Amino acid sequence: MNDGPIRIGVDLGGTKIEAIALDRAGAILARRRVATPAHDYDAIIRAVATLVLDIETETGQRGLVGVGAPGSISTHTGLAKGSNTQCVNGKPLDVDLSRALDRPVRVENDANCFALSEAIDGAGQGARVVFGVIIGTGVGGGVVVDGKIIAGRNHIGGEWGHTPLPWMQPDEYPGAHCFCGHDGCIETFLSGPGLARDYERRAGASATGQEIVARAERGEAAALAALDVYQDRLARALAMVIDILDPDVIALGGGVSNIARIYDGLTARVAGHAFTDALDTKILRNVHGDSGGVRGAAWLWREA
Repeated sequence: MNDGPIRIGVDLGGTKIEAIALDRAGAILARRRVATPAHDYDAIIRAVATLVLDIETETGQRGLVGVGAPGSISTHTGLAKGSNTQCVNGKPLDVDLSRALDRPVRVENDANCFALSEAIDGAGQGARVVFGVIIGTGVGGGVVVDGKIIAGRNHIGGEWGHTPLPWMQPDEYPGAHCFCGHDGCIETFLSGPGLARDYERRAGASATGQEIVARAERGEAAALAALDVYQDRLARALAMVIDILDPDVIALGGGVSNIARIYDGLTARVAGHAFTDALDTKILRNVHGDSGGVRGAAWLWREA
């Protein structure tokens, strides 16, 4: 094997671990995935190493490895923090992966990886400043400038999900309690569970995001109202990002981003809140779908 002709990305998710190999042009050469042994840290390390080695066997090439995972590596302790796969927190994830694979491994927040993927050859291709949004089980974000992730001094760059929902309405206070310890975080409103919770409050019955969309298509008032309010909250939250960062492109990803209805009229609503006379920011659905994070993990070695 020759060292470094391919880039291998790993997406360490709460339910699955996926790995791909990219050639230098970004074409996928191989893909593997396994279920995440979510409560066994050592098993997670072994699973990642096995996926990487299997891909190298399949391609016949040794790769540079990047890993995208929820949370980040603490700048103070060098240990993982903020992961919803709890057994990873407090562990030297990058060090243990590097030891298991006998090479340097770059570990980055999964939302940052998504943003990087969309900036390089996705919805934000050619743009200088890209904000990548994850609206799924949780809410995250990543900032990419000139093709490079801006992780920030504390490795929390782009974590808009744990800021308060802006311009809250009287009936929105104080907001649901968030796992981060605060009430009213954007994540509690814009995550998939947040949408489902709002629908249940209106309809008196539970439903998944897909079911809410289907009911809205049939004209159900509660579903239509839930999606309308969701879009308004999303617009407020994105306007705040634009006021602070003023990106060229905002790329939306995560499961909720697949709801086509949230895009209709979204830009106009954002413009109504952003501190500008005319809004030029493009707000776009992602190009790479569920592969955005794993592609971005591979692109962590883009300049190698």
